[in-house]
Amino acid sequence: MVQMYSYEPKNGHGLPHDPFGAIVGPRPIGWISTQSKAGIANLAPYSFFNAFNYVPPIIGFSSVGYKDTVRNIEDTGEFVWNLVTQDLAEVMNQSSAAYPPETSEFDAVNLEKASSKLVTPPRVAKAKVAFECKCTEIIQLKGVSGEKVETWLVLGEVVKIHIDQSLLKDGIYDTAKAGHILRAGGRGDYFTIGQEQLFELLRPR
Repeated sequence: MVQMYSYEPKNGHGLPHDPFGAIVGPRPIGWISTQSKAGIANLAPYSFFNAFNYVPPIIGFSSVGYKDTVRNIEDTGEFVWNLVTQDLAEVMNQSSAAYPPETSEFDAVNLEKASSKLVTPPRVAKAKVAFECKCTEIIQLKGVSGEKVETWLVLGEVVKIHIDQSLLKDGIYDTAKAGHILRAGGRGDYFTIGQEQLFELLRPR
């Protein structure tokens, strides 16, 4: 019989590092660019990120703590998701530093901007994919007790998509070629995606 390590999160995990983020993973990275009311471009990565709907396309990320990104989206209603690939891993990590609101992470990490078409926040010029988004909901999360926690879920409709044309093979997006990286918990664990991880499962009819 398999021996299970079990615990109630409210009482702590009793391990050297919380396994929750490593188990629910690897996860796509929400590299989110916003712009403040003062016109300062902000850029920050979030490890709680995913897609939630096809039509209309809706994506979301969760911010642990009320940060500049959430404030900017509340003020302007707009944001951009930028794909993190292996060539951008280091600069993405640098952009996670705690810069003051008056400092643009684009400038701090020497990252080139690209203009968006339907929203004000800029895109990361070197990102191979970017989603321009309009915010649909911002929800402060709460536990089973009903007590609110210091985490905000931001959802947005994707209103324009930019894809590097070299990643479209016969009109199909080539995830393996793009070089996505994924967050995997731990102190700083990430995974890459490559052709060797690809297999196909067709839905039963």
